Amino acid sequence: MDVFHFFGRSRESKAILEQHRQRLYRIAYAWTHSTALADDLVQETLAKALRKSSQLRDPSAGDAWLYSILANCYRDHFRRQRATEEVDENTIIHESTPEKESSEQEIVLKVRAAIAKLAEGQRQVVTLVDIQGLSYMEVAQILNVPIGTVMSRLCRARYALKDLLTELAPRVAADEVKLRRIK
Repeated sequence: MDVFHFFGRSRESKAILEQHRQRLYRIAYAWTHSTALADDLVQETLAKALRKSSQLRDPSAGDAWLYSILANCYRDHFRRQRATEEVDENTIIHESTPEKESSEQEIVLKVRAAIAKLAEGQRQVVTLVDIQGLSYMEVAQILNVPIGTVMSRLCRARYALKDLLTELAPRVAADEVKLRRIK
C-alpha cells in the first residue's frame, strides 16, 4: 500500500486519502468530542504526514505512523492550550522558601517535644487552651476540675515551656535596654 503518494491526481489516491481522513477523524472525535477540534487535528496530521512522508521507513506501517502523528498533534494542542501564568516580580519572590519551611518544621517538632515533657495535667491544659483555643471554663468542664486548677496548670505549663524553649527565642543584643514592668 503506497499511502503517501497523495499528490497524484488519480481517483485511487484520493480514495485512499479519504479513507485515512475518515479513520483519523473518528479517532480524533472520540478523543476530543468536538467536531471542529477533530477536523483541525486531522488536517494538521495529514499536513505533517505529507511534509514528513520521506521519514516513513516501512510503508506497511503507514496507518500506525499516521495514528502516532495524530496522537502527537493531540498532545501538542493541549500543551499549547495549557493555562499559563503571567510571571512578574511578585510571583518570583515568594515568602515561603524551602529553608524557611524546614526551619518552621524544626520549631514545630521542638515545641511538640517540649509539650511532651510536661506533666500530664499541664499537657492537657496547654493543648486545650493554647492549641485548640478553648476557654478556661470549657477546659474545666472537659477535665472535670475547678477553673482555678486549669489556670494554675496553664501558668506552670507556660513557664516550663518557656524554660524548655529558650533556644527558640530571638537573641537579645547585649547593648539593648531591657524594659521593666512597673506597677
